[in-house]
Amino acid sequence: MQLLVSVRSAAEVAPALAGGADIIDAKEPARGPLGAVAADVMAEVLARVPEDRRFSAALGDLSTEEDVLRAFGSVRLAPRRAAVYLKAGFGGVSSATVLSRLLDCAIEAAARHPGYPRLVAVAYADRAGFLPPADLAQRAAYAGAAGVLLDTYHKDGRGLFGSMTPDAVAAWVAGVRRLGLLAAVAGEIGLADMETVQALGVDIVGVRGAACEGGRGGTVSAQRVTELRLRMTPNAFGLSSIGGKAEGLS
Repeated sequence: MQLLVSVRSAAEVAPALAGGADIIDAKEPARGPLGAVAADVMAEVLARVPEDRRFSAALGDLSTEEDVLRAFGSVRLAPRRAAVYLKAGFGGVSSATVLSRLLDCAIEAAARHPGYPRLVAVAYADRAGFLPPADLAQRAAYAGAAGVLLDTYHKDGRGLFGSMTPDAVAAWVAGVRRLGLLAAVAGEIGLADMETVQALGVDIVGVRGAACEGGRGGTVSAQRVTELRLRMTPNAFGLSSIGGKAEGLS
C-alpha cells in the first residue's frame, strides 16, 4: 500500500516527502473534494517533486465534455520518469452513457500531454444520485483508466467508513482489482483508520487532513505523515502486483 499526501502549495512538498509520502498530490481543499490548484501552483509543486517520485493532481468534478477539455487543457506537464496521475470526478453524473462519453474524452485529453499521464476516475461513497462506485469502476476500466479512487464528497466528519462499511469498501476494492485497475481510497481517513485500510488490500490510501496540523485546511506536517507511515505494516511498502504492473507502464 502506498501513501498519497495531498498538498496545496510548494511549501508543503518537503514535509510530505520527509514524512514518507510515496505520491505527492496537488489539490486545493478550499475548492471542494477534488479542488484543482492553479496552474502556477501546480508548476511550483512539480518543481519540488523528485523525478522518481510519482505525482497526481486533482482536476475537479466534470459533468460535460467542455468541462473535461477545459480541466485537462489547463494542466501543464513535462515528461517525468515516474508516473503521473490526473484525478477526475464526475459528481452529478447519473447516466452510465454520459459517464462513458466523459471518460473517453478524458482519456483522449490525457493522451495529448507529454509522458501520457494516466486517468484516475473518482467515485463518491456518500452521495446519492451519482453513478454508484461499482458502476463507475466498470466504466473506467472499459475506457482505459489506470485506476479508481473511492472518496467522500462531503467533508463533514463522517469519513469513508461512516459512509460505507469496511466490508462494503473491501468488496468494492476486490471488484476494482478484478478489473485490473489500481484501487485507491480516501475520505477523511485518519491515523486510527490505517489498520482497517491496510486490511482492504488497496494499492493507495490518500490523506489530507490527517497529514496536517490544523486539519484539512491546515498545513502538512512531516511528523503527522510519519505517524501515518508507521501505521503501515512492513509488507505494505511497495505496490501490489496490480500497482506494480501499472507503474511499469511509465
